Amino acid sequence: MRMRLLLGAAAVVLVPAAAGMAIAQDIPPCEDCADSMTVISWGGAYQTSQQKAYSEPYAAETGTSFTWDESSNEAVAKLRAMFEAGNVTWDLVDVEGPDSQRLCDEGLAMEVDIDEILAPAPDGTPASEDFGDSLINDCFIPQIVFSTTFGYRTDVAAWNGKEPEDLCAVFDLENFPGKRALEKRPKKNLEWALLCDGVTKDELYDVLSTPEGVDRALAKLGTIKDQVVWWSAGAETPQLLADGEVVMGSTYNGRLFSVIEEQHQPVKMLWDWQVFDFDGWIIPADLPEERLNRVLNFLYFATDTQRLADQAKYISYGPARASSQPLVGDHAELGIPMAPHMPTNPDNMGNYLVNNIEWWADHQDDVEARFQVWLTQ
Repeated sequence: MRMRLLLGAAAVVLVPAAAGMAIAQDIPPCEDCADSMTVISWGGAYQTSQQKAYSEPYAAETGTSFTWDESSNEAVAKLRAMFEAGNVTWDLVDVEGPDSQRLCDEGLAMEVDIDEILAPAPDGTPASEDFGDSLINDCFIPQIVFSTTFGYRTDVAAWNGKEPEDLCAVFDLENFPGKRALEKRPKKNLEWALLCDGVTKDELYDVLSTPEGVDRALAKLGTIKDQVVWWSAGAETPQLLADGEVVMGSTYNGRLFSVIEEQHQPVKMLWDWQVFDFDGWIIPADLPEERLNRVLNFLYFATDTQRLADQAKYISYGPARASSQPLVGDHAELGIPMAPHMPTNPDNMGNYLVNNIEWWADHQDDVEARFQVWLTQ
């Protein structure tokens, strides 16, 4: 039996595991492989989850040393610069879907055959079928489904006991005064602004495709601009919330899980209009053979059914493999069930968006330039 949970254009397939099934695949031999890797990610709780589930056990098995860098937010620009200089020092890069599309389109990311380089599911299902709709382009190697959403403090005296119930509380300075934290990028901020300016979900990207639509979104953001703290790294909003420097802010749902469940801060999730994204790996194009061999060997290990499920022990992101979904259990340290904290939990999906990867791949440079000018005005 297969249960299909539709997320707009995307889907997550939940497949019950067979009893007694052996899950984790063995690491194949690695010949002519480099003995170290430089891996680029996002830092914070997410990067820790990757290290716990992937690189630490892989290093224990193979002796490979890892250097981690928290530059994923600037991956496109930095890879462009490395290729122009003829000196690509990164071996594996964690990116969101739209950035993977841009890097693939520009020839900066290696095209891969998923069934050739990744393990099948334990029941023999080819990797391409197991990953399904998360295979968004020829360069992208999926890891997780995550969302960007809002957290808010529950102890704001000026709110007189009220708590935000929907996204548009972010734009309501009268009832919910205080500083907000928003990412210093247009993506998601423009969608949220238009939704709270009366644009329907179905019309969103048609409106954004016009100069007037972007102006309208920036005008809505302008109503709270002087109350915004702009962030670049996902770890910033949880820290700002914990320190009481902002009363609400956007970030990745896994970061908010950490500040709520691990740090026990007076913070709650606001799931309304969370934005779903796929996150995964790209391999920089034209790596030297020894470095590429090590990367492929590591990816075979790090993307198998068990390892992807293992990552959910440390952070509340849904694994991209269908066969991993039923293996999501309790948090490795807290012992609490992780399923209710997943963005794909039906209770958290009253309103949601799926990030429009194609639209952002086509428009991001132009919209980013307009957004950066607006920030200075």
